[in-house]
Amino acid sequence: MDLAWMCSLLLAVVISCLIYSSWNMMYKQRNLPPGPTPFPVVGNILHIKRGQLVKSLMEFAEKYGSVYTIYFGHNPVIVLAGYETVKEALVDRTEVFSGRGAMPTFDQFFQGYGLAFVNGERWKDLRRFSLTVLRNFGMGRKPVEERIQEEAGLLVERIRSCKEKSIDPTNFLLQAVSNIICTIVFGNRFEYDNKGFRQLLTLFSAIFKDISGPWGQLLDMLPGIMCYIPGPHKRIQTNLEKLEKFIFERVDMHKTTLDINSPRDYIDCFLIKQQMRDSPHFSTENLTKGIMNLFFAGTETITTTLRSAFLILVKYPEIQAKLHEEIDRVIGENHIPSTQDRSRMPYMDAVTHEVQRFSDILPLNLPHAVTQNTNFKGYIIPKGTVVYPLLCSVLHDPKEFSTPHKFNPDHFLDNNGCFKKNNAFMPFSAGKRVCSGESLARMEIFIYLAIILKNFTLTSETEFTEEDIKPRRTGFANAPMSYKISFIPRAVSL
Repeated sequence: MDLAWMCSLLLAVVISCLIYSSWNMMYKQRNLPPGPTPFPVVGNILHIKRGQLVKSLMEFAEKYGSVYTIYFGHNPVIVLAGYETVKEALVDRTEVFSGRGAMPTFDQFFQGYGLAFVNGERWKDLRRFSLTVLRNFGMGRKPVEERIQEEAGLLVERIRSCKEKSIDPTNFLLQAVSNIICTIVFGNRFEYDNKGFRQLLTLFSAIFKDISGPWGQLLDMLPGIMCYIPGPHKRIQTNLEKLEKFIFERVDMHKTTLDINSPRDYIDCFLIKQQMRDSPHFSTENLTKGIMNLFFAGTETITTTLRSAFLILVKYPEIQAKLHEEIDRVIGENHIPSTQDRSRMPYMDAVTHEVQRFSDILPLNLPHAVTQNTNFKGYIIPKGTVVYPLLCSVLHDPKEFSTPHKFNPDHFLDNNGCFKKNNAFMPFSAGKRVCSGESLARMEIFIYLAIILKNFTLTSETEFTEEDIKPRRTGFANAPMSYKISFIPRAVSL
């Protein structure tokens, strides 16, 4: 019996060695960038610290350089790190790197529909349409700026009602920010106490949390295995389905009241385009899933940026004081902050940029893919290969920012105190896949922050450290720590 057991064990070891040797030889024959040697079946998952995908990828960059390869299962993934390398791919060779790479946490639901997770002509048609509609109903036009100002005013009143109590501002911010997308997409805002609206936002937050957590990271790295394993990652699909049901109901309501001569919002414009039948891509499924993409881009990310800003300003009261001085001097008592004021407020402009750089909301970027076989820095990357351009490595590149891991508005100020641009500022990505709502997001961040600071001083009984204000790096999305602060009314008010 012992001899049989020893023979079986020996045979298993020999077979394992043969499999590993064959895999290793096949892996090394590819002219891909260097990286940690993968194991059969699981790839490099054992090299990645549990729940710390971003940190692990950054550590690999230190060891293997600005271009390296890791394996999610048997699939190679090319990782790009540092401003110069990411710029060369996304900006200088934008067409080649403009594909959307696989992201199983979303792909199992979106299945090639929508706006963010599609490729080819479908992506080009839908992106062109969405940019046009957002421009007409949102970006760069006075009406949406007025909506943001009005919503900010309502947010101020909601905060005032707390009477200087210490609160977690997350829900207030999420509701205020989401209402801007709601007015563009649905044609109306929701009251903060609307039950359906609050359930909708709860679903968005839960999805972001599950995707960024350890189980969501495992699903992205080993989808063929994780789809058979129970766990929190199973909630992602369920919650996405609940979201789509809510949007389907809104679309059906629009169909019954549609006036093709007077479109009210994004849904109306899409339905009118659908009736024209000049493109096969304007299906109801692309509409509902495209709206979900817009909400993901325009709710959690902006809310998280503002949450980070509040925490940072409590930590650095001297920065907050300089912002108050500039707001009082430029805005005054009777004027509502607008984007036109930005050019006269270099310090506010620098702080908002630095908040976005430092908070690093989407550290991994959405995955890209090369659209053709390409030679990149001496390596051959086959068509369709997934590419991760690490935005965190760009926003914290020591060659581009003097104190990359510290909050420092001087990164965006020259010696005369004037605002200065930095090409490594890529929180919205770059190239053809740059976030379609960038202008809208920047408008919201500036106006919300300016109006809140015009009305309040932010304080806390907690003394936050530099470590406390750093983004919590996990997976898909970063977020600040949970906190409570007080909003103390100022003499100069809205």
